[in-house]
Amino acid sequence: MNEGLLEFLKREREAEWRIELRSKMKNKERTELERIHMPEQDAQLRSGNFKEVNEGLTEEQALVEASRCLDCPKPTCITGCPVGINIPKFIKKIESGEFLDAARVLKETNALPAVCGRVCPQEVQCEQVCFYAQKLDKDPVAIGNLERFAADYERNSGKISVPEITKKNGIKVASIGSGPAGLAFAGDMAKLGYDVTIFEALHEIGGVLKYGIPEFRLPNAIVDVEIDNLERMGVKFVKNFIVGKTASIEDLKKEGYIAFMVGSGAGLPNFMHIPGENYIGIYSSNEYLTRINLMNAADPQYDTPVISGKNVAVIGGGNTAMDSVRTAKRLGAERAMIIYRRSIEEMPARVEEIKHAKEEGIEFLNLHNPVEYKADEQGRVKSMKVQKMELGEPDASGRRRPIPVEGSEYTIDVDTVVVSVGVSPNPLIPQSMKDLDVSSWGTINVDKEKMQTSIPEVFAGGDIVRGGATVILAMGDGRRAAASMDRYIKGRVRELLSLIGEFKSIGDILDFAR
Repeated sequence: MNEGLLEFLKREREAEWRIELRSKMKNKERTELERIHMPEQDAQLRSGNFKEVNEGLTEEQALVEASRCLDCPKPTCITGCPVGINIPKFIKKIESGEFLDAARVLKETNALPAVCGRVCPQEVQCEQVCFYAQKLDKDPVAIGNLERFAADYERNSGKISVPEITKKNGIKVASIGSGPAGLAFAGDMAKLGYDVTIFEALHEIGGVLKYGIPEFRLPNAIVDVEIDNLERMGVKFVKNFIVGKTASIEDLKKEGYIAFMVGSGAGLPNFMHIPGENYIGIYSSNEYLTRINLMNAADPQYDTPVISGKNVAVIGGGNTAMDSVRTAKRLGAERAMIIYRRSIEEMPARVEEIKHAKEEGIEFLNLHNPVEYKADEQGRVKSMKVQKMELGEPDASGRRRPIPVEGSEYTIDVDTVVVSVGVSPNPLIPQSMKDLDVSSWGTINVDKEKMQTSIPEVFAGGDIVRGGATVILAMGDGRRAAASMDRYIKGRVRELLSLIGEFKSIGDILDFAR
């Protein structure tokens, strides 16, 4: 945390209302309060519906949880937030009962607070570096749950605030993709006065927030509210527009756009390339979740087809695998299984997601890996051969390498398989820009501080750069890209003004321009 930011936070902390609030309760009393745990739907009930699992804190619960925050002089929690939320300030606004003000504080740096409050892995970010966790060995302040509370309170109040917008400058910039990186970028650029347009390939705005995350974890209606707020800030959205096919970046330049943010994600699913992987009933997690989340395949009123049988195996151990297997359970699977080649302790999914899955009756076959699929006469998958694994020495990821156990293979009956073993970047943008520097993995290479690519007017962030990232990390990329693009454009303007100064008259300038 730099000195300038620390000085700013110190001044904010010394505001009269903050001093008064701290004086109302001694720190010893605050630290003796137990963390308020998020109310949840009953596991047996929720495993049969798509309603949100976490039900949100009540006002009374939020007030108690907010009072646990010590309003630290050096708030380490902020250093753990990729988008730099002023965490103590918004929490103290909640403690003082100023819930709408808490939401306004969140929106100063976060375009999607209701989304982040639900899906951001706070336990390995802001909450991990909370004073309680670092120094007291106690449960951290429930920062994520409080963020969700403030955003939900504002939405339910009908008094949704719009962040302050700088005077419009008329300069056109574009975001390619409407996922978390693109939305965060657009929000910041709109605040700075730019004319921002987001081009989205699909028929819905939101990217992975819409197609990749189920309703029981992130309702689409919540995402829509955040998008509506961006529209109120002046952001324009164009759907069904594939940059690189519908029009190239060069075409968009001719329409007046002078800089671009590429946030097109990593929508190309990976497969394992084992025998039988092309049988009917074997999906990528991308297709499976998109059909259900975005195209309403779970709703009998829609004719979007999806095969989801009684014995469903999901291959993988990340959040997307958890989303897929918990979705299968809600679609009527009698046996819904996670097949993962490492131990449960090494699963990359959030601890909360694993806990919820276990409560809902999901079966975990850890230290197992599929090696072959078999099909019936119609070509529909009917069984899978799995092999047991054991853990060896750590690999490049730092996790212990799974090693096959010879002679341990056996067969499991399955009628649906969802493969969730990672994704690769969408190749369309890199292929359409020959001067764009890409890695051997197909990700776009950027200056990590500026998010600027080898083409100066093109910036990039999120999965197209990282190859796979959380929502909040993608949003952090989008914010850095916005700040860097603003500096880049202003630098270009200064260069132009300097050049104009070399001419003696308007006529000379017009002659040069011809």
